[in-house]
Amino acid sequence: MTFSGALTLTDLNDFITPSQACIKPVEQVLAPEPKVRLAGVASTEIQIDSSGAYHEVSGSTSGSNSTNPTAAGSALSTTKKLQKAEISLNDCLACSGCITSAETVLITMQSHVEVLNVLSDNPSKSSPAHRLPILSIAPQSLASLSASLCSSSPVSLQRILYRVRAFATQELGFHRVYDTTFARHLTLLEHQREFLERRALTGVTGTGAKQLPMLSSACPGWVCYAEKAHPEMIPFISRTKSPQQVMGTLVKMWLGGKWEKTPDQIYHVTVMPCYDKKLEASRKDFYSEVYSTRDVDCVLTTGELRTMMEEKGWDLSKPIPGEDNVDFESVPPAVDSLPELLQHPGSSSGSYLHSLLDSLTLSNSHKPLLLSSKIIRSADYEEFILKDTGTGEIVFKGAKCYGFRNLQNVVRKVGKEAGVSTAKGAAGVAPSVALRGRRAKAAAVSVEDSKGYDYVEVMACPSGCVNGGGQIRPPPSSAAQKTRLHVDEEGFARDWSEEGVVSSTPAPIANQWGDKAWTSQVESIYWRQVDGSLPPTPPATPPSPSVVPGSSAICVLPSQILGKPDMGPSAAPDAVPAVTKSPYQSEALVLTQLAAARQIEADHLALRILIDLCYSISGAGAIDGSDPRPITWMDTVPGDGEARRRELFQTQYHAVESSDVIGLTVQW
Repeated sequence: MTFSGALTLTDLNDFITPSQACIKPVEQVLAPEPKVRLAGVASTEIQIDSSGAYHEVSGSTSGSNSTNPTAAGSALSTTKKLQKAEISLNDCLACSGCITSAETVLITMQSHVEVLNVLSDNPSKSSPAHRLPILSIAPQSLASLSASLCSSSPVSLQRILYRVRAFATQELGFHRVYDTTFARHLTLLEHQREFLERRALTGVTGTGAKQLPMLSSACPGWVCYAEKAHPEMIPFISRTKSPQQVMGTLVKMWLGGKWEKTPDQIYHVTVMPCYDKKLEASRKDFYSEVYSTRDVDCVLTTGELRTMMEEKGWDLSKPIPGEDNVDFESVPPAVDSLPELLQHPGSSSGSYLHSLLDSLTLSNSHKPLLLSSKIIRSADYEEFILKDTGTGEIVFKGAKCYGFRNLQNVVRKVGKEAGVSTAKGAAGVAPSVALRGRRAKAAAVSVEDSKGYDYVEVMACPSGCVNGGGQIRPPPSSAAQKTRLHVDEEGFARDWSEEGVVSSTPAPIANQWGDKAWTSQVESIYWRQVDGSLPPTPPATPPSPSVVPGSSAICVLPSQILGKPDMGPSAAPDAVPAVTKSPYQSEALVLTQLAAARQIEADHLALRILIDLCYSISGAGAIDGSDPRPITWMDTVPGDGEARRRELFQTQYHAVESSDVIGLTVQW
């Protein structure tokens, strides 16, 4: 068994490191061949025939020890046609050689063409082989779609979602269309719970690996990079699933039960702002061996969804009949509906850091806390400190880190603070003596600077998810076009009309990924309210009732959740306060009340799902509406229910060793 050399990819507009070599070995089983090597001549060469096929020629067609080179070459050389190397998504190591941008070419099973093929080949609903098609779309994708309309008055996310739902159900045949903000709500709850667990174990002997700082795990590009290049960071990475994968759990495990469908009878497609989400969905961690299906069957980017609309002749800018007459707050929820477009104040990448800040602030309401922030290098690297103004104690220190350059700096900083070597490809604990020496040198540093991070929100893309690689690119710049018309090939200003030069109009110049003005526009649309008004960015945190000590999770009685069987996302009538619009109330106050009501609604549905999926299994202690015990997301589920909960909402990342890749057949 031998392995080929590196497969080189060039001219890639990669977000991490462009034009790297793919390190995935190609397995080849070659029959033993006699090796004849002439002095000073290469043993093999590759030839390309007229059809573009590659041939490996062993030996040489010339040699100094032969009077007839042609004859000698014919006798000594053998030719073998080489098979094309194929790499599937499962084989990708995310080595940064082709990650992100090149995946549009590499991934054939994660494309809009594949989705259209599956939908067209899907048997009728009466057939046992029919798969129920479900679409979930990220709010960042909705914002990008709205920005792409280039309207003077941006269309709200609610109306974009309404139009996407109409397209997916009417043109493509999807059964239901959801946004992923409720799945993100569950992720944030589990995220808070994990952080509290880690903080409680910090400093406790016998707990094994270090617990803090905790690093976010919602960005698959960052997780892949850590697994391949910095395995020493894995113990710090959160085990909580991303909103995409939690949505997969909701669709196939909880909603599937309401539809009376098993996971393999559901075809779940997500629309995401990032190509790396395709890699995430294909991980073995999110594959069910029991049902032979994935939590998310296919991932489309925002750009791919727009391509599907263009191919189907669907105009997203045109309003859907009746959309302006729909009061989205008064529509009675169906059994399989979920709260829509929940806003989580903080960042447009999920608000993981700010959810922890809010949680700690609410749980320490008896203390006078002051939140301060400091930009380190740019807005993509910012530190947040929560301090007790009475004692001066630093309650929490966290950071927001976006972009690969900042990411590398944070890795080094976290490694230094934790006493872990961050040399690429190597892991190990730094000598304690050297660590004490470094701390001694830093004695003059301020208390705030010397305090290590408790948490870091990490995203691989600059500006975060609204600037993901799968988002829609900005339209051609008129300014750039005008500039191009008045410069020559070397960049010097020229007045072509004065010089009598007549040339055809050049092609429009498309703005590249990362355009800051365009990203700011998408960000602004992301935070707009349902009615299209623009609140402060981010909006104020809505109040949360009955807060559990140590967290921002609510604590309620089961009767408040299980008041009615199969009631859908709405809690019992006495649990969620009704919002009435009075002519004496300002629109801003009404919107704040609506946000608070949505938050409570989401919290109650989260507990309902936890009861249905975890408390209902054997040994977990079933709960019904008459149970007097209060319940909260932070509780430990009794018996086997806790293991079930971790299976549904958490995963475990691991370092990629050589044994994980040798012997795999590569498919390109």
